[in-house]
Parts: sequence; C-alpha cells; structure tokens
Amino acid sequence: MKKNILTLIGSISALILSACATIPEGAKSVTSFDKNKYLGKWYEIARMDFKFEKGLNNTTADYSVNKDGSIRVQNRGFDYKKMEWKEAIGKAKFRKDPSIASLKVSFFGPFYGSYNVIALDEKYRYALVCGKNIDYLWILSRETNIPEEVMQNYLKIAESLGYETNDLIWVEHDRENPNK
Repeated sequence: MKKNILTLIGSISALILSACATIPEGAKSVTSFDKNKYLGKWYEIARMDFKFEKGLNNTTADYSVNKDGSIRVQNRGFDYKKMEWKEAIGKAKFRKDPSIASLKVSFFGPFYGSYNVIALDEKYRYALVCGKNIDYLWILSRETNIPEEVMQNYLKIAESLGYETNDLIWVEHDRENPNK
C-alpha cells in the first residue's frame, strides 16, 4: 500500500512538473535579447505541424508593441484548399526578464503557451523558436528563405533537443502568389 501511494505521489508530481514546463529539457532561451530588434515581420520557414496551422502556407508572424507594453502577435497563413487567409491575433508577455527570450503567448483569453527563442543570429534575421515541449518548433526568417548553413545549424540544435526534424513541415511562400 505504501509503495502504491509513493508511486501515485511520484506520478502526480511528474505530471504537475511537466504541465509547468516552459521549455524542452536541455534548451535555453536566448539571453541579451532585444525585443525592439525582434519586432516586425517573420516568415515561417519550417514548423512542427499542429492543428492551428494545419494546411497553411505563406505563414508569417508579425510582432508589434501594444499600448500596455505587451507584444501584439499577428499570425497569418493561406489555406489553399479553402483559398482563403487565416489569421490569429494574440499577445505575448515576457515570463521574467525582458532580456531573456522566454515569453508566454495567448490567443485564447487566459490560456498561455510557451514561446522561447533558442537560437538567433546577431542581426535578428533568423530564429529558432520552441514551445514548452518537442511538439512545437519553428524556424523563422526575415525573408522567405534561409541560408543552408543556418538551416543545418538550427536542425542540429533541434535534433540535439530530441526533435524529429523529419517531421517538420517546410512552408511554401508565394505559391500561386495569393492576393494579400
């Protein structure tokens, strides 16, 4: 009986800790982060697919500052099956220190997800972003493409953290040039 109770307590503790996770084990958010340099439009180069972006291409994220100091997040992508743009507006807040690229993002009221920039070039042109676990990963660029060397480096980082990079969705941009 005592063993069963200890097992139950251990299982509940592990569940609580995993629910509180904000970044995959081994990953570290970028430090010396400059929010103002990160603001603006980013093109999604690759992502781990999930239901909110399923079937979308020409996907972008645009970051700006809200009046309250939080970051406005505008995600946009084109659904070629329905031939229409999909858009989601949310907000992001730094978890602690704004010089650490660890944020929480909400598109649905009080519910927040993790947003961690784990690799970023010094000119803020390319970024590797992860969520709370290895189900969420994005490779972003200021342009619709990314240099092969940067891409390979980001894939290596992702693989070292346990991501199955073969599962990445590679985003197409300007396919049939949909009207914006």
